[in-house]
Amino acid sequence: MVLQLILRYLANNEQLIQRLADSYPLRRAAQMVLSAYYRSRSIAEQQKLIGMSPERLQQALRSFKSNVQKEIENAKNDLGKKK
Repeated sequence: MVLQLILRYLANNEQLIQRLADSYPLRRAAQMVLSAYYRSRSIAEQQKLIGMSPERLQQALRSFKSNVQKEIENAKNDLGKKK
């Protein structure tokens, strides 16, 4: 309850919001988010993921997740062998 009041006060404080919006860390974070969005969109278009059926997209994501997990396990095993 108290947290909601504090957040509401901060959200309605126009001067604070403006100072935050003008700050370098928030501007840089916004730039990074947009950059990641456009890069992922470009990659999705190149891989023909845009316009894909939901089932096909889920299958592709499961396959990607599985491949990432296998690579992580392989990396762990390689590190274990080096010790």
